[in-house]
Amino acid sequence: MNRLKDDVQDWLDSFEHALGQDSQTALTDLLCEDPHWRNILGIGWDFRTISGRDQVCGALMRSAQAADARNFATDCAQIPAQHAERADESVVECAIQFQSNRGRCKGVVRLRPDGQSGFRAWSLMTAIDEPSITADRQSPTELRDATRNWHEHRAVERGYRDRDPEVLVVGGGHAGLCAAVELGQRNVDALVIDGYERVGDNWRNRYSALHLHNRTPSNHLPYLPFPSTFPRYIPKDKIANWLEAYADIMELNVWTRTSLQQAQYDREQQCWIATLAQPDNSTRVIRPRHIVMATSISGSPKRAEIPGIQNFNGHVCHSGEFENSQRWRDQSAVVFGTGTSAHDISQDLERHGASVTMIQRSPTLIVNLEPSAQLYDQVYYDDGPPLAARDLMNSSFPLALVKRIQKKITDKTRELDAPLHARLDKAGFRLEFGENGTGWPLKYRTRGGGYYFNAGCSELIADGRIKLEQFSSVSHVERDGIRLHNQSLIDADLIVLATGYHSQDHMLEKLYGSAVAEKVGKVWGFDDDTQELNNMWTRTPQSGLWFTGGSFSQCRIYSRYLALQIEAELNSHA
Repeated sequence: MNRLKDDVQDWLDSFEHALGQDSQTALTDLLCEDPHWRNILGIGWDFRTISGRDQVCGALMRSAQAADARNFATDCAQIPAQHAERADESVVECAIQFQSNRGRCKGVVRLRPDGQSGFRAWSLMTAIDEPSITADRQSPTELRDATRNWHEHRAVERGYRDRDPEVLVVGGGHAGLCAAVELGQRNVDALVIDGYERVGDNWRNRYSALHLHNRTPSNHLPYLPFPSTFPRYIPKDKIANWLEAYADIMELNVWTRTSLQQAQYDREQQCWIATLAQPDNSTRVIRPRHIVMATSISGSPKRAEIPGIQNFNGHVCHSGEFENSQRWRDQSAVVFGTGTSAHDISQDLERHGASVTMIQRSPTLIVNLEPSAQLYDQVYYDDGPPLAARDLMNSSFPLALVKRIQKKITDKTRELDAPLHARLDKAGFRLEFGENGTGWPLKYRTRGGGYYFNAGCSELIADGRIKLEQFSSVSHVERDGIRLHNQSLIDADLIVLATGYHSQDHMLEKLYGSAVAEKVGKVWGFDDDTQELNNMWTRTPQSGLWFTGGSFSQCRIYSRYLALQIEAELNSHA
């Protein structure tokens, strides 16, 4: 093992020498023919992935000199130098550390043997770890006087009667709370607003059968992991209560029953003029320097256009509005959609005695909850290293490697789940397996859905206990149900539209105006140039506007980088 560490250190020494000598030839010799460099504010203050030897070499040379990147060394306490198989490639991987003009940095390098005596880099990830503080900024907590107790101080801090927050975080789910926690750790004064009655209601108010479908170890929040006594798959009410407690324990300033009505950017003052709707039907105008949109990648509901649905005499709701199945016992329900919510709701309705028909609108990826769906997370969150090391591993893979790794995992899941897929196919269910067979994680990162981790509903479909029709067979909705093209009628007392959600850019024009919406463009989904998610956790084309969202692990990992960038901008104007 020491020999591997020495091999990695030898490569790092040569890498630093090539950068210091501005020798593109020397640097080229240290890279494979198909290298990838993912930079998260490490060597250079940007968030992007670059692929190709010439492109990586040129970008590293420019960025390393500007960032004064130096003192590269292994960091075996995080990830030791080790042999690994990644996307069918035998590599040596190891965590690294170095310094830049921004502060202490970290990363992961993966080296291939070059066929002679040394190694060449296949992938390199570099990230800021702890920045050099350039301004003395104190939080309201540090300015407390001795005439009030803790409770009284917290009431003053939350009230914002004599000050504006530096950052307004719109959305009090796990994404917004993670962002606020990381901002607070950097003494950035952040106010979180949420339209619900209580923190956690975005989970608490959803359908009763909802659980997380990935295991608890990947879903911890920053600085306060779930207790070891928590179940493997956390139910939604437990998540809701945890989020509410988390906001209190971490001393976050949260206003519930409060929403952002509109915001305009004041270029001269470099701040937002934001109008908030408050619980007493009044409004308040605040002037934060930054706004973080944390309204989830599954924000406002999409309601599919279904001919004649206005004529339906029964109850229609979106899946986000559906609460429980007990009232529909012995009645007929039709669920439009075949994603996770559609399956969960259909299964719960059937369990409570309803007659259920699912209408499939597009092919859907199905994997069994155990073990198939969990194989993807096991690349990063299998038992072993501390969470920080596993998060470092998670963030170290550039998109091209992610696709190769997930293609291999998907091939394995298809093999494991072949009997189920055969039964679903026989029942008329249309299957697909992601872009180029890369599975559900990239579907989540591109469209936010289109898959289901089978927790029992697929068997109900295969057995015919839940009936299935294709959307192409639907003619229109009538007073008493769904008329098919063959003239048969599916009786219905309930229609559930499990037809997905709009992404965050859907609300941009309403809140910020058409000019800002056009300037920012798409949010979520991969950008072809940066190979990263569009406008997530990084500067957007609109000054002072940021976005966060995604899974628990994504928010835990990347909220820190979001906060570091905002802190740096605030410090630069201090």
